[in-house]
Amino acid sequence: MNKTVIFEVQVQFGDCDPAGIVFFPNFSKWMDASSLNFFVQCGVSPWRELVKTTGIVGTPLLEIHTKFMRPATYGETIQIHTSVEEWREKVFIHRHIVKRGDELLCEGTETRAFVIHPPGEPDRIKAIPVPADIKAKCL
Repeated sequence: MNKTVIFEVQVQFGDCDPAGIVFFPNFSKWMDASSLNFFVQCGVSPWRELVKTTGIVGTPLLEIHTKFMRPATYGETIQIHTSVEEWREKVFIHRHIVKRGDELLCEGTETRAFVIHPPGEPDRIKAIPVPADIKAKCL
């Protein structure tokens, strides 16, 4: 069974469009925040610390897919259930299930890679194999 971490969000008035419905890019913002939270809750050091010890800058987003089922509005509390759906050599797929209690609002997947700055090229990033120690903490 894959480890699942829950990230809770209080929907604010400013997260919504004029009709009072959460503006769709906010779900991506919350999934991104839940992705980082997943690693922190699994015991992985924050990226700013990890870059000092391993050179890993973070896990930038390569691809995203989102399916919306129900709207949300301000004043509600939603939960993003995040797990790793698949580990590949250099990328992983984060799965996000967004709920309001037991009600499914949307589902999303993110393809991400662990990256470093290549030696001598501080303005570039390069994908590296998924670190075994990080993967072990997340299983």
